[in-house]
Amino acid sequence: MQLDFYKYQGTGNDFIVIDNRNKQVHLSQEQIAHLCHRRFGIGADGLMLLNLQEGYDFEMKYYNSDGAVGSMCGNGGRCLTQFAQDCGIVQSHFNFIASDGTHEAIIEKAGWVKLKMNNIQTIDEQDGAFILNTGSPHYIKPVTQLNELDVFAEGQKIRYNTQFKKEGINVNFVEEQPDGKLMVRTYERGVEDETYSCGTGVTAAALCNKNALIGFNIVAIITKGGELSVEFEKTDNQHFQNVWLCGPATFVFKGTIAL
Repeated sequence: MQLDFYKYQGTGNDFIVIDNRNKQVHLSQEQIAHLCHRRFGIGADGLMLLNLQEGYDFEMKYYNSDGAVGSMCGNGGRCLTQFAQDCGIVQSHFNFIASDGTHEAIIEKAGWVKLKMNNIQTIDEQDGAFILNTGSPHYIKPVTQLNELDVFAEGQKIRYNTQFKKEGINVNFVEEQPDGKLMVRTYERGVEDETYSCGTGVTAAALCNKNALIGFNIVAIITKGGELSVEFEKTDNQHFQNVWLCGPATFVFKGTIAL
């Protein structure tokens, strides 16, 4: 089987993308894991299918790099939106369906893609950390000296502790910078390693920012792969609406691989 694929990245969070509007692509978990492997395959944090779905511009089907069906991926949603336009769905405003429901996306002239995330109703606090779901479950831990932190080791401890081991959780370490930006480093379940960026993770970190005010907010984020921003309206300490993840979504290369 010869498989045509495309590679996209959003602040270093990279994805294999496949145009499946003809419904001809059927991949097993083992095949997806092989394609995402960075030594024996193409290499990626995840794989996405662009599917057709009645009533929407497209459907986003996301798989983690271990080949399992994934929850919502924010950077993936932004990259798939750019891919949809590159495939000929030429418009600036999109409406698509993903695992966590309907999303809007806007392609801006500056080359950034804005993705509307779900409203947030609850943030739980636990021993100085925060737990919330922004399409995927996230654990937000404020730290100091983030550049020196062993994110893999410390993230793995939390992801596989007795509370989270069964379902898994993404672990984000956050440090406020002198200029007010948030630096975020993330250990992602499904990848089981630190990634260069995590869209749902930086969204969660922004919403947990102690400096966020009631009303409209823009939080600038620094990741290993580049900068993002999160826009949102805070109605009280537990409720957030009009949440937008904003950042670049870039085509890297395309090719054909034999399976």
